[in-house]
Amino acid sequence: MDWGTELWDQCDIIDKHTQSGLDLVEKYVKFVKERTEIEQNYAKQLRNLTKKYSPKRGSKEEQECRFSNHQAFLDILNEMNDYAGQRELIAENMMINICIELTKYLQELKQERKMHLSEAKKAQQSLEGTYKQLDNSKKRFEREWREAEKAAQYAEKTDQDLNATKADVEKAKQQAHMRTHIAEECKNDYAAQLQKYNKEQNQFYFTDMPLTFNRLQDMDERRSKKLAQGYILFADTERHVMPIIGKCLEGITRAGTNVNERNDSMILIEQHKSGFERPGDLEFEDYSQGINRASSDSSLGTPKGPLELLGKNKNKTFRLFNKKSKR
Repeated sequence: MDWGTELWDQCDIIDKHTQSGLDLVEKYVKFVKERTEIEQNYAKQLRNLTKKYSPKRGSKEEQECRFSNHQAFLDILNEMNDYAGQRELIAENMMINICIELTKYLQELKQERKMHLSEAKKAQQSLEGTYKQLDNSKKRFEREWREAEKAAQYAEKTDQDLNATKADVEKAKQQAHMRTHIAEECKNDYAAQLQKYNKEQNQFYFTDMPLTFNRLQDMDERRSKKLAQGYILFADTERHVMPIIGKCLEGITRAGTNVNERNDSMILIEQHKSGFERPGDLEFEDYSQGINRASSDSSLGTPKGPLELLGKNKNKTFRLFNKKSKR
């Protein structure tokens, strides 16, 4: 079944339907453009986020990367930066393969549709022009035939008039003959115009318009197929980068599994152990016995506490708790 046969008298419907199809392509292009903007903004936000949390060179945070849990976080930031790159790639491919491609195709369809409708309009205008010629010839034939009938009636009346001269009768008959001849010519012209119109009308309804409508049908079906491909590309574009995105996610998982909490503890020990022995027990000093304090002033003093003992290594600062660690 085709439009040219089944919708031969529905030109307005075909006009609106094909326009609606072009509008849908344009709407889909706008939709994909907005999707690419979302992807670009998302990628930009991810890059800004990774930059915000990435340690600066020479900073304390960078020095902490010797610990596996700190290095794992840095690896995650790197993977997220690569992930952002894939989101940018999605936006770029959607813009090129869908938006730009469909926009170009849409312009071609608009020109093609315009051409087909223009041809249909010209054919219709030609048929309308032929019909006007037919109508004019018909009206002229009708008018001239009435005049011929009047002239014939007048000639007959004159011929029967006893007061009419032979010249009057002859003149009336000539006038009637002339009018009849003109009417016959108009009749022949009307018949010729009718034949011409019927032929053109048959050409219009059975050849020209069906051909134009079928071309519009073919154009609309091609448009629909191209749009369907654009729908599939929407998914394929993202599916294409899924393996790389998967590797980014695998890298994040690997960063978590690479954390070695025991080894981190060993690194801290190796870097910061002092090598000193822990202090022994203090001896009891009995002040209750009679001791010559004067003689022992030089040897007796305030008992030394653990902090003072640890302070022997002045280059090593020992604090059980840092002020910032207090809760």
